[in-house]
Amino acid sequence: MTQAPIRVGIGGWTFEPWRGTFYPEKLSQKKELEYASRQLTAIEINGTYYSSFKPATFEGWAKTVPDGFVFAVKGSRFCTNRKVLADAGESVAKFVGQGVVELGDRLGPLMWQFMATKKFDAQDFGAFLDLLPRTHEGVKLRHAVQVRHESFAVPEFVDLCRRAGVAIVYADSPQYPAIADITGDFVYARLEAGEDDNPHCYPDAELPRWTEAARTWASGGRPAGLPYVEDRDPPAARRETFIFFIHGGKIRAPAAAQELIRRLDESSQG
Repeated sequence: MTQAPIRVGIGGWTFEPWRGTFYPEKLSQKKELEYASRQLTAIEINGTYYSSFKPATFEGWAKTVPDGFVFAVKGSRFCTNRKVLADAGESVAKFVGQGVVELGDRLGPLMWQFMATKKFDAQDFGAFLDLLPRTHEGVKLRHAVQVRHESFAVPEFVDLCRRAGVAIVYADSPQYPAIADITGDFVYARLEAGEDDNPHCYPDAELPRWTEAARTWASGGRPAGLPYVEDRDPPAARRETFIFFIHGGKIRAPAAAQELIRRLDESSQG
């Protein structure tokens, strides 16, 4: 089976320590997205977690990046950081309606991240998944959820996401438990265990593992050695795969993404 596209990138593009390490020394801040989008193949927009933006802003971002580049958009904290998720309908509608669809064909998944203190409540979480719209203004929407409490590592949670067609974010994290089960028609991975002491964020000896995992995901398979709740293979289907390097220090994240892109290109040519 041929593989689906693999998008590799970072979280955000405005970060002062990247100036002179990732960005050229005298590059204007206004040119940073233009530059980053030509070195990487995806970016997770994190600013949308904290505040809303105007439709023209999303449209401007879309016009700045090249064909084939994709943004993932982080959902608002006002939707996810609440005691009763079932009450988030108005906030979800406001978030989706602010203009994210102006990204057009540059729009990737909407990623909803939950606090590490949020525990699994099947009824309430199922109600939240039901609030996530499948389309907006005729544009198809895809959703991923990042949960960070061990109570979610149960078959009932995996089944809820699978029935909703929502991807579970696989997060390789030094702090939180990970769930690698594939529940959507795409894969969303956040590689969060990197360190700035490593030139490529992760030790070079570990990068072949992530290269192979990316190719396996995109080809429809299930990488070995990851933490799964259920011991079952996903239906055979190519899956667009998103991989973001997002770690504490952040400085080496762009270098890591560039290196993974290089390795993927090299392996595809081999």
